[in-house]
Amino acid sequence: MAPSLRIGVVAPGTRIEPELAARLKAFAADSFLDRAPEIVVHPQCFLSAGHFAGDDDARLKAFVDYANDPALDAIWFARGGYGACRIAEAALSQLNGASRMKTYLGYSDNGAITGGLYARGYSNVAHGPIPIDMTRAGGEGAVKRALNWLIDRSPESLELGVMFDAKCAAFNITVLQSILGTSLEPDLSGHVLMLEDVGEYLYRLDRALFQITSSANVRRVKGIKLGRVSDVPENDKPFGATAEEMMRYWCDRAGIAYLGRADIGHDVENKVVPFGALKK
Repeated sequence: MAPSLRIGVVAPGTRIEPELAARLKAFAADSFLDRAPEIVVHPQCFLSAGHFAGDDDARLKAFVDYANDPALDAIWFARGGYGACRIAEAALSQLNGASRMKTYLGYSDNGAITGGLYARGYSNVAHGPIPIDMTRAGGEGAVKRALNWLIDRSPESLELGVMFDAKCAAFNITVLQSILGTSLEPDLSGHVLMLEDVGEYLYRLDRALFQITSSANVRRVKGIKLGRVSDVPENDKPFGATAEEMMRYWCDRAGIAYLGRADIGHDVENKVVPFGALKK
C-alpha cells in the first residue's frame, strides 16, 4: 500500500475550533478508507490574538515550519478571514527547497499567500475549498472535493473551464485588489482570471474592479470570468447594477475580454482552480 498523503493545516488569518479539526480528520478517515490522508493540524490554528489565530509571529512561524517540512506533502489553509497579508512577504522569504515540492490549497484571504507563491514560481498552487467550509450546510461535499483533488487530482473537483483554458488563476476580488503593486502579485499574462467575493457592498466591488482592470498586469490576461458574489449587504440606496453588469462594464472600459461565469465562490459549490496550466 502506498504511503498516505500527509496534509498540513495552518491558519494564516483567523482561528478554527479544535472540534472542527477532529471532525475533519474523522471525515477524511471515513470517506477515503485506504486512501485516507493523514491530516496534521498545527496547534497554531487554535490560538487567539484578537481577530487572529495567534499573533503575526505565531502565524508566520506555523506556515514556514509546515511549508519547509519535507514530511508534509501539502499545505491546506484552515480558513480565510483576514491576516495572511500581514505575514506573507516575510514568510515567503524564509521558504526552502522542500516548500516547492508541496501543493498549496486555499481561497479567500489566503490569496495573498497563493498569489505570492505563484509569483515565485511555485507550480502546485490552487484556489479551492478549505476546512472551514465543513461548517456550512452541505459543506462536507466541498471538503471531499478538495481532498479528492489533493489526493489524486480528481478532474471532477475542478472548475470546468480550467480543462479548456491554457492558464488560469482565481482570487477573491478584494484580496486581489489588495496585492496589486506588491511582491505578492503574480504575472497574469495570458491567464483566464476568475474572480469572486462575499459580504461586500456593490459600490466597494465596483471601486475594486476599477483598480483591478486598470492594472497593466491584469490588462494582459486572456480574459476575466466572474464567480459568485454572495451575501451582498443592502446599501441605503440601490447600486443600480448587478455584479455581472459591473464586471462587463469594467472589462469593456479596459479592453479585457469578459468570458462569462466561473463556478467558484464562498459557498459549498466552490470548485478547484489550479494556478497556471493544468497538468495532464
